[in-house]
Amino acid sequence: MKYYAVFDTNVLVSAMITHNSDSATVRVIEQVVKGRVIPLFNDEILLEYQNVLHRSKFNLREKDVLNMLDLFVDNGCWAGREAIDIPFPDADDIVFFEVAMSKNDAYLITGNIRHFPKTPKVVTPAEMLEILGM
Repeated sequence: MKYYAVFDTNVLVSAMITHNSDSATVRVIEQVVKGRVIPLFNDEILLEYQNVLHRSKFNLREKDVLNMLDLFVDNGCWAGREAIDIPFPDADDIVFFEVAMSKNDAYLITGNIRHFPKTPKVVTPAEMLEILGM
């Protein structure tokens, strides 16, 4: 079974900077490679990924950033936004939630679960692995 998911930027950053190849963030990104999780994105999300992954504090190699972006574009699909009138602590998070809510069977995977409204569709990387039966 395939699952659709919007990945919060912090999941990508965590997967790219960790030295633990068995971390939940790495393992959930591996499910994109295997085709079990289909990333959903739009232009705003891709721009956010690009901007954050290029921050000097993460010291990520350009090649690795481009590979991650290509992975999502090549294996994912563009999705619209379902406008939702809910206050968010960080306005930059709204797009991730709205894109996830635009598709009935999609999840939002985040390491900052408290930044989003409580719903079964908002999950941590570890919770997504449980959904995948891992």
